[in-house]
Amino acid sequence: MQTTVFYKSQYETLENQRLSFKSRSHALFIGEIVSFLAFIGFLVLYTLLSWGAILIFLSLFSLVAYFYIRHFDVKNDERMQEIRHLQLTFQQEMAALQGDFSAFDTGERFADSHHPFTFDLDIFGSESVFQRISRCVTLGGSRRLADYLSFARIRYQASSICCLSEKPDWLFRFIAFGQASKVDTEAIQRAVHGSMRLQLPSFLASKAFFGLCACLLVGFYASLILAIMGIVSANLPIWWGILQFFLAYGLTSAHLKKLDAYVSDLIAQMRQFIALIHHCHNLQEVPEAYRQDFEALHDAEISFEELEKVLQGLDRRGNVLGLFFMDSLLLSDLFLARNFIRWQQSYVEKMDRWIDLVSEIDALVSMAAYRFNHPETVEAEVVDTAEMTYEAQGLYHPFLGDEAVSNDFSIKDGNYYIITGANMAGKSTFLRAIGVNYVFALNGMPVFAKALKVSRFRLFSSMRTTDDLSHGISYFNAELLRLQQLLDFCRQKDARTLIILDEILKGTNSLDKLNGSKLFLEYVSHLPVSGVIATHDLELSKMEYDRFHNYCFEIELGTKVTYSYKITPGVAKNQNATFLLKNLLKA
Repeated sequence: MQTTVFYKSQYETLENQRLSFKSRSHALFIGEIVSFLAFIGFLVLYTLLSWGAILIFLSLFSLVAYFYIRHFDVKNDERMQEIRHLQLTFQQEMAALQGDFSAFDTGERFADSHHPFTFDLDIFGSESVFQRISRCVTLGGSRRLADYLSFARIRYQASSICCLSEKPDWLFRFIAFGQASKVDTEAIQRAVHGSMRLQLPSFLASKAFFGLCACLLVGFYASLILAIMGIVSANLPIWWGILQFFLAYGLTSAHLKKLDAYVSDLIAQMRQFIALIHHCHNLQEVPEAYRQDFEALHDAEISFEELEKVLQGLDRRGNVLGLFFMDSLLLSDLFLARNFIRWQQSYVEKMDRWIDLVSEIDALVSMAAYRFNHPETVEAEVVDTAEMTYEAQGLYHPFLGDEAVSNDFSIKDGNYYIITGANMAGKSTFLRAIGVNYVFALNGMPVFAKALKVSRFRLFSSMRTTDDLSHGISYFNAELLRLQQLLDFCRQKDARTLIILDEILKGTNSLDKLNGSKLFLEYVSHLPVSGVIATHDLELSKMEYDRFHNYCFEIELGTKVTYSYKITPGVAKNQNATFLLKNLLKA
């Protein structure tokens, strides 16, 4: 509720600002028309009247006023665009609080049915954990967030996530940068690597060549002044300018065309990336773990600003007539090439680190926004211990929201928990709640529980096996392959592993399933593994080992089925399939 009020308040404030800027836009537009017409009018009057100096002054003043107003009009439009993007950001967040995540990246490209746990726990895909969390502005940030959620990278960041979540203004302005388009950081990296391979003549960056260029320009403008004064022929500055054009164009054209080929399609994204870096630099209170990284972004901001000047120069080269005059009058291409070489020498080797750092911050922003959106959550306690620890109070699945029924549950090292219960009683959801909250805990993200204490261990699940008939793999064979993957995973090294299983060997008959499941659990119990296993097979609850414990989700059968969704010790007594089918057949 508190976050909804915040978003509505922000949206309404922005709407008032937007209307103000819109009114200003109309005034500036009228100002542009008036100043331009005044410029034309004074020029016309100059040809008709004898007030020469005054009219020329007024005409020039009107022209300057036009460009001045035009400048503010562009800035005003840019500000209106920023406001629209922020408004859209808050609209999407309000929709997300109502359960509509359609505006956000599903992360489908990261889905992998062979991953140890992400496929079973709905980490990626439509309506997934990733879609609920990701607010990434860059594709590199999306990849980094996916790495954290899949444990390809593990970094506990609770303090940093908490720090940023307390700065919602900065946080959501960062997210708003992604409304226009996502920054393809991989494409930017490829462009940077391509520019690293681009070898321009090194003498172009030398002080001696800079002095030569300065002398050429001084000589050119001196000849121009002398020609105006009638001291030298007008042909001198004309031919001088033409020679300057061929000098600048001839020495640099081929190299600048190659550079343009690397970055021409990325100019807009580069500018967006520069704006992101500038926004990062504006953060007043930086998370302690990222202090040095944010300081490094100061150099990155300078670097990208210099690169933007090079990009602007490349952009101007598209105008052939403009290129001729810029090279003739200013040796523009020579200075453009010189600036690029100096940028190459000073910064290019650091670019990968800076791009990676922005991706890291981008992922962190998404996790901080998720924490801000869920103030009812808590921070897990992650302990360093050799034994596997999982102690939860009031645990529930993050997808359920206000409808969630919470449960207390603890997993002891080397112990196994057989969970029985009827269909739809909550077994699978509970298993996913254990796994998803552990993924959150290890990343320092908020967990959906009253309290959660965990150690660092590996995670493997088998809950959603599918056949692959196109490759001749039956459902039962797919189950066996998954269990083989589980065993290989648990045998890799002497590290604690938690396995989460939902119905072992579903693809075979009841007796075979029971015997096979017992055999499998007996074997895996000798590995450094703990397990939570959901099953409909009540016979599996009779495992004769001290380290096997029985829990259940019981239902009540009366005129209708009542689900409590509370886990209790013991074996389920009631099943609902026959009851529900009888009611179906009566209808």
